[in-house]
Amino acid sequence: MPLKPPVRYHDLADTQAQPRHTGIPTFFRTPHTEALDEVDIGIIGVPFDGGVTHRSGARHGPRAVRAQSALLRRYNGVTGVAPFAGARVRDLGDCWIEFPYQLEAALDEIAGFYRAVVAAGVVPLSVGGDHSVSLPILRAVGAARPVGMVHVDAHCDTGDDYMGSRFHHGAPFRRAVEEGLLDPARVVQIGIRGTTNDPDMWGFSQQSGMRVIGIDEFDDIGWRAAADEARRVVGPGPAYLSFDIDSLDPAEAPGTGTPEAGGIRMREALRLLRALRGLDFVGADLVEVAPPFDVGDLTAFNGASVLFEALCLLAEARAARG
Repeated sequence: MPLKPPVRYHDLADTQAQPRHTGIPTFFRTPHTEALDEVDIGIIGVPFDGGVTHRSGARHGPRAVRAQSALLRRYNGVTGVAPFAGARVRDLGDCWIEFPYQLEAALDEIAGFYRAVVAAGVVPLSVGGDHSVSLPILRAVGAARPVGMVHVDAHCDTGDDYMGSRFHHGAPFRRAVEEGLLDPARVVQIGIRGTTNDPDMWGFSQQSGMRVIGIDEFDDIGWRAAADEARRVVGPGPAYLSFDIDSLDPAEAPGTGTPEAGGIRMREALRLLRALRGLDFVGADLVEVAPPFDVGDLTAFNGASVLFEALCLLAEARAARG
């Protein structure tokens, strides 16, 4: 019996229905557990930003998104999806890093954590951390076969060596292709923009066969056509969703390490994600929320809102797989 049971409003026995300013912060106020046999979809924080090339701070992202996720409720008011009703959604805590000063060792730690999660049949939904964490997650999610991917970002993140490292946050998806974790012909990258020091900075994306929808094309064709193109490219096979918060316009996501002017608006991002329903998503992540640069928790809140849409997509995909 709970220490404080409801007397009149019995729905409040569900902690997700209780006032949103109460309780110990977990993702979406779900129960916290480390027992993988009790979980269908596990939400995991990855508080690591050892792969950033400029402004650090994304290590604080999971905690900030957890706190803001308390503002989200149990049902998707647009799609009607009730992710918590059809799956055991749990906060698995953080994949904290024992060797944070050794980039490749840290990524190996993350990969080991996710291999255990995936081996238990748990669908991972992750919050970084910088974008370098997507590579070790894919080492688990894409281990059995390469997966497709919908990647929403200001940057392609298919760079190469940078000041002595090939594993920074600007290169995870090049490494993932090279390691056979991603099928580049089933990868779409949406929202790409910004300045570069190399005119061929993201050349690997096109050369490997990825479909790149830059921000000008996105603006011209709109979110619906971009979603249709994503569905065409990814097709019916297993896919991963990676959402970098810097894909959003800095006016709506100032709290990130590598902002780029003229980004996707939050309303467009939500509609884009909802239009991806039906794809066979086997995992997802939200990365690069950096609270030290945030204003009024706006970035963390928008990140939590994106995370909820990703959760809905994972819940529906899991149900479709039976």
